[in-house]
Amino acid sequence: MLRLLGILVTVALAIVTAVLTWPSFFRVQRYFPIAQIVSFRTLLLLAFAAVLVLALLLLLARPIRGFAASVALVALVGVVANGVIVTSRGTGTDELPAKTETSVRVLTWNTAGAATSAQQIAQIAVAMDADIVTLPETTIQTGEQVAIAMRELGHPMWAHHADNPSTEWDAGSTTILIAPELGDYSVIESSQDGTSNTSTVPSAVAMPVSGNGPIVVAAHAVAPRQAYMQAWRDDLQWLADQCAADNVILAGDFNATVDHMAGLGLDGATLGRCSDVAEQTGNGSAGTWSTEIPTLLGAPIDHVLVSDAWRPTGSLVLRSLDGSGSDHRPLVVQLEPAG
Repeated sequence: MLRLLGILVTVALAIVTAVLTWPSFFRVQRYFPIAQIVSFRTLLLLAFAAVLVLALLLLLARPIRGFAASVALVALVGVVANGVIVTSRGTGTDELPAKTETSVRVLTWNTAGAATSAQQIAQIAVAMDADIVTLPETTIQTGEQVAIAMRELGHPMWAHHADNPSTEWDAGSTTILIAPELGDYSVIESSQDGTSNTSTVPSAVAMPVSGNGPIVVAAHAVAPRQAYMQAWRDDLQWLADQCAADNVILAGDFNATVDHMAGLGLDGATLGRCSDVAEQTGNGSAGTWSTEIPTLLGAPIDHVLVSDAWRPTGSLVLRSLDGSGSDHRPLVVQLEPAG
């Protein structure tokens, strides 16, 4: 009886290991509670490591040595597989390459509303020499203050936004700042009136009115709480649909890792026709949420994704602002025109 129980436990552990390590194979990456667990892949790796250590200790007990060995083998697979995934996506870089005449820098930061001041946002945007700044949970009033502060620091920007009045506090607003050098922009009407947008917290689609700048999408998907799972899945599909053109920069708080985006990309891309910049430049496993835990243990849910018109050259998750008030870390990326 005990032998049968050991076999059943080992088989169950093997199934759990496979599902959590390769959720997209089983097509469960966007379903509760798998979606929540795989958000923290490094913590998952540590959990498998803990099981491995425990199983190795149990090898000392002769009556259960066979069971312990089988559990250790399954846990070892979990450790190795998740370790390969984490390291292949990149565990963090320390600096961006020097900016060239053709470079475009994009900064995205969920500011948690009033938790982050306009002056703080302006200072980091200027320090990073950002050309595009997407700010989920930031009102246009704050965005205009940021633009004024940046202008006074010698770095003028135009402010745009979309809001959802039905969503409480600053989470109902998303602001975009765009440098005049990229041309004039306007947020499309469907983003402003909500006829085509993410479900609960708004995203903003800014189209170039003049110049040759990219379509800029400031993204904010609803968090995948149990009651909002379908809305979250719909949001990710809507964001994927926004990346259908040749020249798109999609940046913001997706409340999703690249694991959750599996199956939503076209022709090898991550989401729609856009690919994740952090993953391509060594920061794919660097957590942007929450600032209360170390970067490598956090969830990389803030992203910049770009279409084939852009070639990523660097990225940086800023850890120096963990005490700023927001629970998200800013992500900065550098791009070059692919042509």
